[in-house]
Amino acid sequence: MFKRVELAPLQEISKNNFKFPEHGPRAGQRLVFKRHATGRATQVEVENVAFKRRQVGPEAGAMQLRVKPLRPIPELLREARAAQPPKESGTFRAPDLVELRRLDPTIKLDIRYATTNNLFGTVFYSEARAFMQRPAAEALVRINHKLRQMGYGLLIHDAYRPWYVTKVFWHATPVEKKLFVADPSKGSRHNRGAAVDLTLYDLKARKPVEMVSTYDETTDRAYPDYPGGTSLQRWHRNLLRTAMEAEGFTVYEAEWWHFDYKDWQQYPIMNVPFERVVISTLKPLAAKLLGLTPP
Repeated sequence: MFKRVELAPLQEISKNNFKFPEHGPRAGQRLVFKRHATGRATQVEVENVAFKRRQVGPEAGAMQLRVKPLRPIPELLREARAAQPPKESGTFRAPDLVELRRLDPTIKLDIRYATTNNLFGTVFYSEARAFMQRPAAEALVRINHKLRQMGYGLLIHDAYRPWYVTKVFWHATPVEKKLFVADPSKGSRHNRGAAVDLTLYDLKARKPVEMVSTYDETTDRAYPDYPGGTSLQRWHRNLLRTAMEAEGFTVYEAEWWHFDYKDWQQYPIMNVPFERVVISTLKPLAAKLLGLTPP
């Protein structure tokens, strides 16, 4: 059995054959890989003991990992819609949500929670749209413009998220995976319109790039510093992170696709469904109704 602390450089004998260093606890031992026709390793054999590849992400050909909810989603939705977000104290900016594609129509959308192709296999949003607070949205437009010069663009999976959806996620997710969802008693940065889930889009190939993990994958592969995957996947992941950090975003510790804008604390938790989102023309009215102090 191997332990995570056993680190040793391997010497390549051939494409699928490697051996351990001559000096060490496994001196002379060899590793033999077996591969699928696609080139993907399916198992490794060490001293006649085979270790088969574990399925940790979505099934082959699928782009979305599913989680079995702790309770039925329709039941949780009814409860969440009837509940109220936590009360906050302090002074906040008036919400100024803008629609990303109105600022830049070249930004791509794949809003998973407006479809059944998501973690819980349920539609949560009435419309496939992406909203963010204006400073964060304008920063994304700048990022998208810079990436286009390298042949890439941004593909948005989620941005502003009503609080009631966060509440459903929390109560539906198993305890061991709650690191990947926000606690509704504190609110989410998505609820404030200052967080975004996104990836890179290859403009020439006209498809999303392949990252180390899939979107919303609740495994270790989702961590932004996970060492696995191919060198190209890690390069794309780092390219996205570098571009986002240059414009004031910070990656979430457990999800390479989730980024928070630098002033997220200055916005209140919001619980407005997509069909009722007020675009910035009614900013003063929104501030009055929400009891907020404009900047």
